[in-house]
Amino acid sequence: MTISTSKNLTILGILTILGALSAAAVALLDGDPSTNPAWEATFLALTTGIGMIMGKGAASTGGTVDGSGKPVP
Repeated sequence: MTISTSKNLTILGILTILGALSAAAVALLDGDPSTNPAWEATFLALTTGIGMIMGKGAASTGGTVDGSGKPVP
C-alpha cells in the first residue's frame, strides 16, 4: 500500500473526507429529526478521498527512469 506521492492530491483527499464527515455530522446534529444524512453521498465522498490519498497523480507514469531522469528501455 502506497500513500500518494502528490502533496496536492493528498491534501485534496483529506479535505474531501473532512467535507463528507462534516456534512453528515451537520445532518445528524441539526436538531431536526426529519433531516437524514445522505449516506450514499457520504460513502462516495469517503471512498473518493481515500482514492485520492492512495493515488499517485499525474507525475507518475509507471515507467522506469535512470538517475538522470531518462527512460530505461
